[in-house]
Amino acid sequence: MEKNRTSLINLVALGFTGIIAWTIPASAEMYVAGTAGVNFADRINSVAGTGSQAGVSGPLTDFDLQNSITYGAKIGYFPGHSWYGIEGEVLHTSPHLKELPPTATLPADPGVHLRVTTVGANFIARYPGRTVQPYVGVGIGAAIAHIGDTATVRSDTDVAVAWSVLTGLRAFITPKIAIFGEYKYTGATFTFDGAFGSDGGFSGNYRAQHILGGLSYHF
Repeated sequence: MEKNRTSLINLVALGFTGIIAWTIPASAEMYVAGTAGVNFADRINSVAGTGSQAGVSGPLTDFDLQNSITYGAKIGYFPGHSWYGIEGEVLHTSPHLKELPPTATLPADPGVHLRVTTVGANFIARYPGRTVQPYVGVGIGAAIAHIGDTATVRSDTDVAVAWSVLTGLRAFITPKIAIFGEYKYTGATFTFDGAFGSDGGFSGNYRAQHILGGLSYHF
């Protein structure tokens, strides 16, 4: 399992590096950015038991998630002053589970810590204005999710393929410094096989909406 997680992260990094090397000429535009905002987390839905929990009491109910702070960083490349480009991104958030409902063999849990870090690449299409740049994009990457220990849950980690769609607006306040606002919708399917120890675990679809703002420096 650990080898597969490492291979997935390495594959994302290798693919991003390869695309940059293929698309970026000497005159390319490059930027670095910091971003922060709020994760209006949806639910973990389509929840099902795994291991010995599989089929114990049929499909489990959806798990509600708490809203949380989101923060991260980006590095972007555009060939010249073109309309298309790519950016690498790291985004971290902590949308803790509000409650795990009881099952046929386990009691309810009043809350479980959840951390999600996404490492990926976004393919961006923008209007290449000198002052204002609206943009849209799609992303693919690896989401690293970790749940913490509680009275009924054991600490467990999963690495899953993640996707995202986004839209935003960047405005330059100097020739090299810009501010931006962004909406991002992300998803992944997590499997925590060891969440309940010998009683198995669970899997489910994670969905979240991020409202972000940030500052970028352009080279």
